[in-house]
Amino acid sequence: MKYIAFDCHRRYTFARVEDASGRRLWEGRIPHRRGIFLEFLEGFEPSTPVALETIGSWYWVVDEIEARGLRPRLVHARKAKVMMGMVDKSDKLDARGLNILQRTGTLPEVWIPSGEIRDRRELPRSRMLLVRQRTKLKQRVLSNLAKYGFVVSEVSDPFGRKGKEVLKRMIAQLPPETRRITLMLLEEIEHLEGRIEEIEGRMREVFSSSEEVELLQSIPGVGFILAVVIALEVGDISRFGGPERFVSYCGLVPRVEQSGSRVRYGRMRKEANRYLKWAFIEAANAVALNARRWPERHASRLPQRIKQRKGHGKAVGAVGRHLAEAAYWILRKGEPYRDPGLRALGERGA
Repeated sequence: MKYIAFDCHRRYTFARVEDASGRRLWEGRIPHRRGIFLEFLEGFEPSTPVALETIGSWYWVVDEIEARGLRPRLVHARKAKVMMGMVDKSDKLDARGLNILQRTGTLPEVWIPSGEIRDRRELPRSRMLLVRQRTKLKQRVLSNLAKYGFVVSEVSDPFGRKGKEVLKRMIAQLPPETRRITLMLLEEIEHLEGRIEEIEGRMREVFSSSEEVELLQSIPGVGFILAVVIALEVGDISRFGGPERFVSYCGLVPRVEQSGSRVRYGRMRKEANRYLKWAFIEAANAVALNARRWPERHASRLPQRIKQRKGHGKAVGAVGRHLAEAAYWILRKGEPYRDPGLRALGERGA
């Protein structure tokens, strides 16, 4: 039995090959180029484990490991560093530490999504990037107007069809260079909106027939876009042992500090899947803003009850946790969302 560890960097990978006793068989740098790992791994037995840390460019490395029939093991980098317990750090020490964790069966692995899921994730993730850019440009336009005392109050959406007419009238009164730049920003916003619509159209083509996406849209506050994000980021729901683990993975549980009888709950954890966290917080905000429209729903009553005692932020976090738990059971059972509040009303009515 052989063990392989890759300490990957942007331009090269430091590799170490060991036998079952930990004896070094090969060690050195592998300069990056497409196909290099196919060459390096030729001759190794199928299913030989290859450990590599989660870096930004791990997709192609995993693809080539799998193409050779070997077993990639994606490592949680932060946990692995703690478990190695090394004071010093170098490529050699990292690669050797990964192999030690492999041999002892304690390697902290991260789930590797299939190549199809990795590819499709680019649609919602790129959309999120463009939306953030669009938001920054909108803020810049409004900031340029505010510098000269112009505030858009005539319309609810300054960048809607009617709002843009109001904006252009105001922009026409700005100084020449500020006017020119602000008009360019408006053009860039329109260009980004076209790209966003193009991505959303492609998402509907790809995911319109997805059963998981359709089921997730039964959750309050979750529309098509959020359902796609959740479905792709979750992947295989069976990899989570229960709703508690899934909610923790989404980063929707607070930090806990306990000393004796004193317990303090802090902010939500940052070590999480940020896309799932964003999706459930977005859905929770939508539920909180529209709570009066569906007052009988459990998700609507929850923020109202918590907001009075702990504020809006904690209330939205609680709703997000409820929605994440609901998403877990929906994907696990293959059933649409069943509102606890409506079910309780039905039982009392019966």
